[in-house]
Amino acid sequence: MDLLTGKVVLVSGIGPGLGRSIALRSAAAGADVVLAARTESRLAEVAAEVEALGRRAVPVPTDVTDDASAAKLVETALNEFGRLDTLVNNAFAIPPITDLAEVDLDAVRAGFETNVLAALRLTRLCTSALAESAGSVVMINSAVLRHSRRTFGAYKMAKASLLALAQSLASELGPRGIRVNSVAPGYIWADSLKWYFAYLAKERGVPAEQVYAETAETIDLRRLPEPDEIADTVVFLASALARCVTGQCLDVNAGEYHH
Repeated sequence: MDLLTGKVVLVSGIGPGLGRSIALRSAAAGADVVLAARTESRLAEVAAEVEALGRRAVPVPTDVTDDASAAKLVETALNEFGRLDTLVNNAFAIPPITDLAEVDLDAVRAGFETNVLAALRLTRLCTSALAESAGSVVMINSAVLRHSRRTFGAYKMAKASLLALAQSLASELGPRGIRVNSVAPGYIWADSLKWYFAYLAKERGVPAEQVYAETAETIDLRRLPEPDEIADTVVFLASALARCVTGQCLDVNAGEYHH
């Protein structure tokens, strides 16, 4: 797959799950990758995996909520590669999962800082470079957009704001040739969810496979998406195949919700 050959992709929020998959699937599609996260050891691990695929990786320890740190990230990317084609805003923070009537407002503000304002900050820093390459931005959102389950209110507020940000940026940056889209995953079958299902299974005294099967039974495809499947959608939106797609939010949830 060479959808991103010759391109440079910057991914924030590199971790063991989706961030890693976005970086590796971008590299597999031909891109060089700039990796951003707070944990330097994690960046080094993913950088080594990218380079094993034959692409360049530049790890940059970054606090995306800090102006100077975010500016250094973008400066490093441009110094190393001289261009930037796609920014993937994957960094996120989950506010307290509790009722809005009781949630700590400082924690809600902190959630907005990472989920929304950090994405705006990085996008603004990258705009000039993306305009030169007729590039794109992909915001990683969440299926929390599609429901109003109790205790998820603060998280939904942040992700709904991120969606509004992406749509508004699509209108603002479109005349400069920059596309802005969102991806909204539901369940992601990765380490954290596997741990949670094992915990639920232990509490109930049943096999973890039963918890998976019960959850999958409510989903059209009868399975849970894996990180690479979400990441491949990001690659599609970053590629020329999506050259006339902007302002859209693509749900990748195996049919859990229809939108």
